[in-house]
Amino acid sequence: MSGKYSCLEDIPGIGPSTAEKLRKIGILSPKQLSLYSLDELASMMDVTDYSRLSKALYSVREAFHQSKIISATEFSSYRRGLPRISTKVSSIDGLLRGGLEPRCIYEFVGEYGSGKSQLCFQLSVTAQLTINNGGVDGKVLYIDCEGTFSETRICRIAERFNLSDPLRGIFVSQPVNVDEQIDCIRIIAPNLIEEKNVKLIVLDGLVSHVRAEYRGREMLVARQQTLNYMLNFLMRIAMLYNVYVIVTNQIISKPTAGGSVSAAGGNVVAHGTTHRLFLQHSSLSNVKRGLEHLVRKMVVEDSPYLPKGEHAFFAICEDGVVDVL
Repeated sequence: MSGKYSCLEDIPGIGPSTAEKLRKIGILSPKQLSLYSLDELASMMDVTDYSRLSKALYSVREAFHQSKIISATEFSSYRRGLPRISTKVSSIDGLLRGGLEPRCIYEFVGEYGSGKSQLCFQLSVTAQLTINNGGVDGKVLYIDCEGTFSETRICRIAERFNLSDPLRGIFVSQPVNVDEQIDCIRIIAPNLIEEKNVKLIVLDGLVSHVRAEYRGREMLVARQQTLNYMLNFLMRIAMLYNVYVIVTNQIISKPTAGGSVSAAGGNVVAHGTTHRLFLQHSSLSNVKRGLEHLVRKMVVEDSPYLPKGEHAFFAICEDGVVDVL
């Protein structure tokens, strides 16, 4: 049914004028339009006839969304048929039951130097591998909010997997504020998915701009609403396009006697991501020679099916993220 809408003007209720208004706000295809609600569009564009726009949204949702009710057996079979992205670290792949699955959001939480970006670099390489080699034969959108993207590291990691010119398969965006970050998620990501075969979205530094711009307790509600919107839109994209999404998050200290830490962003981020994984410095005996001081630990904090507290050890070396045992 989706083939009947090849351009915006094909959609019932969308004429040349409305189509032009949609393109001006970055919505270029019928499938992208199906990501939005009527209220969102009303706040973004000047429209007088909302009934026609509502009709258009109904049409594209019918065309592109899996609205048919299916049995849990069918749903399970469908999910098992979707490929996973291997980290190429057997301990982590085992923890994640085979690697990253699509249609959800993975959150890597940890302090500076715990390996969040390094793991994102490696997945940006392995996602480009063929399905038979643990990848999905797709390109990557890397949204770098903290200025940590390293093309040198990615090229070094790619050598390990015999992937030539990995940088051609990665699109990098470095938003300088929250507005640009939202535009990258809402506009740039769907366009690259449709036009450039992007299958992995990495948002490195989810809360960085939000924490900097929304300062003080009086801005708490606006800050949480903004985080909620970004994660919600990422989930819409993941579900609609069957893509893989990773976000990295910072930790904050709790003012307690034990000095414990938690993920930044509060309950909004906790509920907005599917799998929350803590990365931390660690130590382990009997590791491979030369990796004794490079050990990290990934711990499941929250997940629909991964047991809380289950963990995997890994190390970060010149070749990327590797097994330690």
